[in-house]
Amino acid sequence: MTWVVTERCNDCRYTDCVSVCPVDCFYEITEPYRMVVIDPDTCVDCAVCETVCPAHAIYRDIELPEPYKQWLDLNRELSPNGQNITETKGPLPGALSLEQIQQREREQDLVVHEPKVDR
Repeated sequence: MTWVVTERCNDCRYTDCVSVCPVDCFYEITEPYRMVVIDPDTCVDCAVCETVCPAHAIYRDIELPEPYKQWLDLNRELSPNGQNITETKGPLPGALSLEQIQQREREQDLVVHEPKVDR
């Protein structure tokens, strides 16, 4: 199994997750999205990243909400094009809060459950 960064990270790019990853599986991308993604071949399914993500953007692959299923393949496709990131950076200017992300999803009529790992 692997963890997957979803669209919730796009244009926010909180990087709390990268500094806790024991195997350095995060890659920062700038095209076509501005976010981080996970290399699924490196991820060891430890779940540490999920617990620190303020945007709740990280899901276990088998628990991805329907609107974000494509992000499993996108993380695999985009990670080789990114730059490995292991240290926390500030969020992007204008980064949305979790509440704003959830509001945007409701406005788009997306049904998205929160990740299942206890916080």
